[in-house]
Amino acid sequence: QVCIVQKRDTEKMYAMKYMNKQQCIERDEVRNVFRELEILQEIEHVFLVNLWYSFQDEEDMFMVVDLLLGGDLRYHLQQNVQFSEDAVRLYLCEMTLALDYLQSQHIIHRDVKPDNILLDEQGHAHLTDFNIATIIKDGERATALAGTKPYMAPEIFQSFVSGGTGYAFEVDWWSLGVTAFEVLRGWRPYDIHASNSVESLIQLFSTVSVQYSPAWPKDLVALLRKLLTVNPEHRFSSLSDMQTSPYLATVNWDAVYEKKMEPGFVPNKGRLHCDPTFELEEMILESRPLHKKKKRLAKNRSRDNSKDSQSVSQSVSPAHTK
Repeated sequence: QVCIVQKRDTEKMYAMKYMNKQQCIERDEVRNVFRELEILQEIEHVFLVNLWYSFQDEEDMFMVVDLLLGGDLRYHLQQNVQFSEDAVRLYLCEMTLALDYLQSQHIIHRDVKPDNILLDEQGHAHLTDFNIATIIKDGERATALAGTKPYMAPEIFQSFVSGGTGYAFEVDWWSLGVTAFEVLRGWRPYDIHASNSVESLIQLFSTVSVQYSPAWPKDLVALLRKLLTVNPEHRFSSLSDMQTSPYLATVNWDAVYEKKMEPGFVPNKGRLHCDPTFELEEMILESRPLHKKKKRLAKNRSRDNSKDSQSVSQSVSPAHTK
């Protein structure tokens, strides 16, 4: 669950994610949650959704992160927003800076996709969800089959099947290419679904050629080709690679970093960029609502305490029981 909170002293607004600890254990998500916290505690960047505080009580773990009210790119695609080429060019630049930063911190995100790119109210892009991210130190390689199939780079499948050399940061740049293509076109460059077998995907990457829109400028197609290069050694996978692209030749990267570039798409003011009916139902059906937590925990504590005190031998005087 996520709710909006305000810090009392600064009055700054944040989003607060909270996860039921028991559920985390049952769903076997504990490792991922700790991994995400471990990574988020070490990083901060203008185009990430940053973690500011984390804490826990008996029931839940809490993460207080940047509040971004512009909705994610998946939501806007589902709303049939037609993103202009200028809008997507800026997303490419902003995500380039985010990925370049993550690489400097030895982090592979492994789940770059429209669902994980959130917009702020001005329309700037921020990468979120480090649930399956991993840290690789110099020269190390990752090997796990991790990610969301339609966005996963060929070498992830390849290394899974042939136990090859593994993969590294290049996988995130492939995902960025798929994402940019999809946001521009409304569909993905490869027709891949969760049900596709790993073997069939390896086959697909070696046989199918991507169809680019004839309406797109040559330089844009050339850049997308460089991101969607099957061989990771030849793929664009850094800020310096991206800066060599004629399509981005006129970009002022300092202005991008300072959020001085005008986004091509500005989310509607005054609209919640999520599906409120679902969220409201969840809040109504929520068996343990957050605003009643204090009362509930106090009740639990007094119940537990009375249990504790019952098991104490009766000779203890009441003054000593909790």
